[in-house]
Amino acid sequence: MTTIRQRRIGKGTEVAEDQPSEEKNAKPDGRILSDHTGGRPWNILSITVGGIVAISLGLLTSVYVATLHENDLWFSNIKEVEREISFRTECGLYYSYYKQMIQAASIQQGLHGLVYDNKTESVRTINILERMNVYQEVFLSILYRILPIQQYLEPVYFYIYTLFGLQAVYVIALYVTSWLLSGTWLSGLLAACWYITNRIDTTRVEFTIPLRENWALPFFAVQIAAITYLLRTHLQPIQERLTLMAVFISTFLFSLTWQFNQFMMLIQALALFILDCFDMLPTAKVTWLYIIQISGLLLVCVLQFFNSMILGSLLISFNASVLIARTIQKNLKKGGLLNRLGKLILHVLLVLCLTLLINKFIKKILNLESDEHIFKFLKAKFGFGATRDFDANLYLCEEAFGLLPLNTFSRLSDTLLFYVYVFVLFLMTVAAVIVAFRNLSGSNQVQFMGKMEECTITLKPDAAYNLIHTVLFGCLALSTMRMKYLWTSHMCVFASFGLCSTEVWKLILKCIHLYTSQRTHVIKYSMPIITLLYISYKFWPGIMDELSELREFYDPDTVELMYWIKSNTPNTAVFAGSMQLLAGVKLCTGRTLTNHPHYEDKNLRERTKQIYQIYAKRSPEDVYRILRSFGTDYVILEDSICYERRHSRGCRLRDLLDIANGHIMDGLGENEPDLKPSLYPRFCEEIKKNLPSYTIHFTRVFQNKTFHVYKLAKHK
Repeated sequence: MTTIRQRRIGKGTEVAEDQPSEEKNAKPDGRILSDHTGGRPWNILSITVGGIVAISLGLLTSVYVATLHENDLWFSNIKEVEREISFRTECGLYYSYYKQMIQAASIQQGLHGLVYDNKTESVRTINILERMNVYQEVFLSILYRILPIQQYLEPVYFYIYTLFGLQAVYVIALYVTSWLLSGTWLSGLLAACWYITNRIDTTRVEFTIPLRENWALPFFAVQIAAITYLLRTHLQPIQERLTLMAVFISTFLFSLTWQFNQFMMLIQALALFILDCFDMLPTAKVTWLYIIQISGLLLVCVLQFFNSMILGSLLISFNASVLIARTIQKNLKKGGLLNRLGKLILHVLLVLCLTLLINKFIKKILNLESDEHIFKFLKAKFGFGATRDFDANLYLCEEAFGLLPLNTFSRLSDTLLFYVYVFVLFLMTVAAVIVAFRNLSGSNQVQFMGKMEECTITLKPDAAYNLIHTVLFGCLALSTMRMKYLWTSHMCVFASFGLCSTEVWKLILKCIHLYTSQRTHVIKYSMPIITLLYISYKFWPGIMDELSELREFYDPDTVELMYWIKSNTPNTAVFAGSMQLLAGVKLCTGRTLTNHPHYEDKNLRERTKQIYQIYAKRSPEDVYRILRSFGTDYVILEDSICYERRHSRGCRLRDLLDIANGHIMDGLGENEPDLKPSLYPRFCEEIKKNLPSYTIHFTRVFQNKTFHVYKLAKHK
């Protein structure tokens, strides 16, 4: 079992063009000024200083997470096999393809090995580029091969430094988004500082480096910044075209690097749909964003050899349905309040029905079942009936897919982030409701435009988008803890924008009859400065202590297992075991696997369930027959799974297998009435007794405190 122990000593543009007039000619302490006489030099100075601060904070964040990674593992000092083992579960699988491309005789042979891969899943040849989002590993490996850096930088460092470098892009994108929304780079500075001080809840890059989200989220943040700029008023045609190009490129890169891209962009499309229905966004720009989402995803589909899961995504069906429904209902935004509400309800129902019909039609034609486990999981998670489905329960029992823990909010509150966020969210939500009601109440186009002009001071289109974005992704994070990183990073942006927003403070001061332009400016600059001083005072010592704490990677049992496999088994040997461990086996030894952690394939899910019968109550003959059907030569049993205590009864892997097989679970507690006792004892326990019925099929060839490796007999 892996632990981290204390290290032993011994081993040797402009962003304020549509701000209210009261904000003009403000002092240059972070505010972007108007074009009045004398304002332009200060404007240029402010943009220059703000840009330098953004780049500096981005680079400092990269250095910070890289230092934490080094201090936590002593990465520069440990052996190559230990470095590779530190890439846990699916992280190791993804990195193995980068390593494979680096070690290939040529780029062409490396690509051929990925397109015709027969080592990731035994007795099957699969296309890795179609199945998985690993183009980033391909690109990085090619870049490493062609650049003259091999003598100075090891492949693993080129890889991890690229990921840490993307953190700079991430922080800069958050900074710019907040700056665009508020008009002052002080807001961006506060957003970046909140991101860093809330690192536990905003990123996990330093200990899950190759994870797909660590590649994708920086591009997602860039996309949000580009959309925020696109939704500003009075853009020149050239600015609009360049911004649309930035949105497309970032959307494409985000889609290319993460298999869950379609679900994240579906939430984004829902945000656009809601705002468009209430006339809070320009319809033409929303249409472009729908088209960009579809085109970006289709381009990824082509690069992934027409991956059917992309074609059958709800995002494509939803966006197509919205565009079709718009064509059918041309007078959607005309009439009085009741008339428009009726049309709106019909529009929503039409879009919903079309989405389901189109999606069902596509899946029927393509015979698509790759994502059915996700819908089973969602159905069970939200209480639409209990399930005995093994795959759905596997997700339900993982903490990462559970509800967001309450202690998350206490950590976020320590930095004042959560308090400010809730305060800003409440005010902006009230403003959004008022604006939506006024927009729907407009009896004609002239009145409608007048109302919009009246309300822009409290809710501009870019602020409206970010409001709905944070609400929807907040709901996602609350329901699924693993997705919190999409919300908490944007929470930093939204809270800092509200604290530095002229509109927010003007609304508050007007409500209490204390509004003046000077008072508004004093508050909007003093509040972020006070908050920054508080954060610095409270968290700077802790950050310094964190950077000075030195630990060391320590997992001798897994290291011993990998060395044994490399030294005592043929290169063509096929290994079965838990999907998390087998990813490491492939990375460290290059041996063929029966299953792996990339779970987005129906055949693989069924194969994994069959392999996991080694932890169920099955006869040795059954287990042997199953393993040999997948060409298995060796099977690895883990005591941490066989005698698992991490999960409670009903969520241990052996319990999930018992339920799926219709067997009563071990231990004290209730069982469902139709579950029956198994005729056989648990395989992983009984095999260790060396009974004749087991030794005829399985011979133990390796053992340590954690792992037991058995070689399968090859009967005629």
